[in-house]
Amino acid sequence: MSIRTLSTREVYRNNWLSVREDQIERSNGVPGIYGVVDKEDCAVILPLEGDTVYLIEQFRYTIQERALELPQGGWETAGVDPEELARGELREETGLVADTMIYLGTMWIAYGFAKQKQHVYLATGLTQQETDPDPEEHDLVLKTATVAEFEQMMMDGTIQDVCTIAAWGLYKMWKERQK
Repeated sequence: MSIRTLSTREVYRNNWLSVREDQIERSNGVPGIYGVVDKEDCAVILPLEGDTVYLIEQFRYTIQERALELPQGGWETAGVDPEELARGELREETGLVADTMIYLGTMWIAYGFAKQKQHVYLATGLTQQETDPDPEEHDLVLKTATVAEFEQMMMDGTIQDVCTIAAWGLYKMWKERQK
């Protein structure tokens, strides 16, 4: 390993994440510190029915803007089955229930400073039921777009969420390999 952890201390914790500061030593002997945000695994779901993509619009506090993205989130509980998590997030945020969930891959969200994996699923065979949002998700708005509109929104900057864009990339590669 090119970086050795000398010590670690938790500097902050809430119900959703913890932040730690590690004293480190690089392989060249240079000491330093590393700040790490630890979060439980989460999921991003691509609900796709024919030519229709289902999206969520919500206010994202960190950027002080409403953002359009695929349904995604976590349960702040260790050891949750990724598909169960994905199905739960889909139902909570959109009210959609999927007949089929296809695993597309796993990605680290921002491993330069955060330790959080995101599991990517394609959801098809969708049935609309009632939503069950968390109290923090009171402002979610379900939107739809055609695939062409969705891709245009990613290209023109309407959608800037990296998890949404990366999930679409995994889907496109998966779809290409299905031929």
